[in-house]
Amino acid sequence: MNFEKVVFGFFIVLALTLNFGFFVGDIDNPYHHHPIELCAALAVSLIATIIKFGDRSQMGAVLLATSLVADLQLAIAAFIWGYTVNVSDAGMTNETLASIVSLSGGALLANLVSVTLLVAETISIRR
Repeated sequence: MNFEKVVFGFFIVLALTLNFGFFVGDIDNPYHHHPIELCAALAVSLIATIIKFGDRSQMGAVLLATSLVADLQLAIAAFIWGYTVNVSDAGMTNETLASIVSLSGGALLANLVSVTLLVAETISIRR
C-alpha cells in the first residue's frame, strides 16, 4: 500500500464530506450551516489542492482544476459570510445565507467530480 496515495485520497474525500456537511440543511436556516464547518471545508480543500500539485499527468491536471474550482467557490462563500457578519449593516439575511450555501453547493459538485475521477482512475489501474 502506498501511503502517499492514502493521504491523497483521504484529503480528497475529507474535502467532499466536510463540504457536504456544511451544504446539507435548509438553505436559509443559519442553524443548519455553521461558519466553522465552512472554514474547515475550505482549509481541507486547500490542503487537497496543494497535494494535487505533485501529479503531472492529464488526470492530475483535471483533478487540480476541480480542486481550484472548489477552493474558489468556498473562498468566495467564506468572504461573503465574513463581510456580511462583520462589515455589512444588514447582517446575515436569508438571501445572503442562501447565496453562501449555493456557492458551497457548487464546490460540492466540483469535489464530487474530483472523487469520481479518483475512483475511475483507481478502477482503471491494471496490475
